[in-house]
Amino acid sequence: MELLHSLASQTWFIILMAVMLIGGVLSAVHHAEVIAHKTGEPFGTLVLSISVTIIEVSLIISMMLTGHEGSEFIARDAVFATVMIVINGVIGMCIFVGGLKQYEMSFRNEGANSALAVLTALATFILVMPIVTVSTPGPDFTKSQLAFAGIASFALYAAFLFFQTVSHRDYYLPKTNEKKTDVNFHAQKPSNLKTAISATLLILSLIVVVGLAELLSPAIESGVKSAGAPKTIVGIAIALLVLMPESFAAVRAARAKRLQSSLNLALGSALASIGLTIPTVAAIAIFFNLPLSLGISSLNLTLMYLSFFIGALTLAIGRTTILQGVVHLIIFFEYLFLSLVP
Repeated sequence: MELLHSLASQTWFIILMAVMLIGGVLSAVHHAEVIAHKTGEPFGTLVLSISVTIIEVSLIISMMLTGHEGSEFIARDAVFATVMIVINGVIGMCIFVGGLKQYEMSFRNEGANSALAVLTALATFILVMPIVTVSTPGPDFTKSQLAFAGIASFALYAAFLFFQTVSHRDYYLPKTNEKKTDVNFHAQKPSNLKTAISATLLILSLIVVVGLAELLSPAIESGVKSAGAPKTIVGIAIALLVLMPESFAAVRAARAKRLQSSLNLALGSALASIGLTIPTVAAIAIFFNLPLSLGISSLNLTLMYLSFFIGALTLAIGRTTILQGVVHLIIFFEYLFLSLVP
């Protein structure tokens, strides 16, 4: 009886945390949209992606500093999972959901292709180069290689931010006809006070989301272990939880026929995940002399470049249909399946 009572208590606790997590996600999305309406594109979509990434970095670093078994793979698993979830899961769902309501959706392919090109370079620097370097055995960097990779990643991400927000900002703005159909376009912008309150509540909501994700991770890890699944599934599950606010906001924008905003948010999240996470993690690993392994397996390498290739085809012409969404989602399910049965 005591065992059943304990299991029941744990179940209700997990359910309560899950409900609070959903509430935190909805709150984060609402306050991010208030800020986005105030600042306009593409600054608005940067708010949520960078905020989540900063807190995600804190989560990864805290796990690395604990030094538990497998901590050297946490950054790799989190970054790779984020790239695959965004490129195939989030973008695929946005195109699919939008395609169900619209025959065809359009966007600025100049901006989307530029973001994908930077993401491909960043992922290659961090996840592929450790496999082919010969200075160390295994999929690892030397300290000097890790330092250079971190600096190069941050520099490339900074260059992208300048390109997106200053020199070629118009590449990331919705097309004129999309602005006219957006009910929020002509709505009055929120006041400075309301925006400041939303910014504060956004940060608090994101802290709640990531904190609850961390609390739920032991339960996820226990379930994965009891099922005999590979340990990388834990990283995927945590990445899915952390990306919930961005994913929800991106799909919501796609349903409103704002695919440009969806792509800005999705690709921006993946870029921030590498461009901010890796330099910080690399600096911490070097300073505290912590082990860090970033190279991915040949199976994941194949899936990643398949995703980039299909993504380039999807973003090439500036228009999408439901078929492209289906292709990305099937690749995403293939990734999930092969993560369970490698």
